[in-house]
Amino acid sequence: MSDKERLKNIKIVVSDLDGTLLKNDGSVGEETKKLIRELHNYDVLFSFATGRLHSAVTDIAKDLEIKNPIISLDGSVIKDFPSGETIFESFLKIKYVEKAVKYADDYLLNVALCHADAIYFTEFNTVIPNLLNKFGAKYKEVSSYDNLLDKTLEIVLAGDNKESIEFVKDKFTFPYAFGCNASYYRSQSKRGLYYLDIRRAGSSKGKGLKRLLKYLHIKPHQSVVMGDWYNDISMFESDAIKVAVANSIPELIRNADHVTERSNNNEGPAEFLEMILRAKKD
Repeated sequence: MSDKERLKNIKIVVSDLDGTLLKNDGSVGEETKKLIRELHNYDVLFSFATGRLHSAVTDIAKDLEIKNPIISLDGSVIKDFPSGETIFESFLKIKYVEKAVKYADDYLLNVALCHADAIYFTEFNTVIPNLLNKFGAKYKEVSSYDNLLDKTLEIVLAGDNKESIEFVKDKFTFPYAFGCNASYYRSQSKRGLYYLDIRRAGSSKGKGLKRLLKYLHIKPHQSVVMGDWYNDISMFESDAIKVAVANSIPELIRNADHVTERSNNNEGPAEFLEMILRAKKD
């Protein structure tokens, strides 16, 4: 199948938000908006696969007139928009949430529990809203985590002690924990700060993409994925057409079928959306 024929057969575009679809100021460019709406006329769906909470992307979805499911929390949640119907949720086992909170207390780490609607923290973790990079998230202070344990989609620990974060990470990998993914990384913007994200195993953007396409009865080769960062790599391991914006990490660029000339700040995604539209019109 030629590239042009493949573009003619595209049924959905799934894009990362921060660093890809969104400019650094959090906005979607007018050219991009126009192309997304035009592609709707050719029955091409548009969706997100984001690390943000679902509640933090609904305004963007409304602005783009999206009427289909959205992948949030890096694949832990898939919800329809605008109905809010839950298609998939991946909750952590209560014993692991309790374990993470105890380790945070023992090693003086900040801890927060991410649910679909908000990020919860206690009075001992009041710096959490300033530490976390969950754009657009709602933060709620609670007196205790006790009533929140069974609906936790992600645990986030943060602190300046790298050794403590690494120790807790080890305690959430085999053989100490079953069915968990623990992801440790250094802050891009806050010097000397380290994070640990803990989710149920099988929660990734790539897995979320598979679930979304199956739900919509769309074959992987009829889809396009767009990204810029490490958490987008799993989507780039699919049979979708893979598009990296100019500002992407080298690992993503190496695996991309197409790299835009423009960055997210210059509406890089619009370049490829225009290519799809031209193929649909021919």
